[in-house]
Amino acid sequence: MSRPEIDAVLKEARERMAKAVEVLRHDLSTIRTGRASPALVEHIKVDYYGTPTPLKQLATITTPEARLIVIQPWDRQLIKGIEKAIRQSDLGVTPSNDGTVIRLALPPLSEQRRKELAKLVRQRGEQGRVAVRNVRRDAHDELRRLEREHQVSEDEFRRAEQELQKLTDNFIKEIDQLCEAKEEEVLTV
Repeated sequence: MSRPEIDAVLKEARERMAKAVEVLRHDLSTIRTGRASPALVEHIKVDYYGTPTPLKQLATITTPEARLIVIQPWDRQLIKGIEKAIRQSDLGVTPSNDGTVIRLALPPLSEQRRKELAKLVRQRGEQGRVAVRNVRRDAHDELRRLEREHQVSEDEFRRAEQELQKLTDNFIKEIDQLCEAKEEEVLTV
């Protein structure tokens, strides 16, 4: 009778922790490194007839060279709006257009900017770890409630607590690995 409740709590915790890691992975992909990547700009919101719309829904984004992003809007009238949105973003790149496509030439990062970006990676990693710990706390509270209501025994509660901690440790380790790899990528000249 008691094991299905524990399994349900642990399954939900695993899913929520995996989502937190996925959000972090996406956040880290938007941090600029020395190389061009469509992920740097696809999340930028462009005013599309009064509606903020992600750039990836309005244009084809390609990286023909290591330091160049080419944005080809499906509607040429959007070029001015896209340029404005890019200028207002935190990319620090000035767009240029030829009437049909927008080009973003990414300059090499300065040492100071690399350190700032590495610091940002560490901050985002800490946010990810906090999110995973919050999921652990919620799951632990739910397990404790099950024990208080005598739906699970104290021994089952202790075992579930240990499983929850192992799960948390694994996700924290994954977050640390993601952040280390991204930090190394940012600091590499």
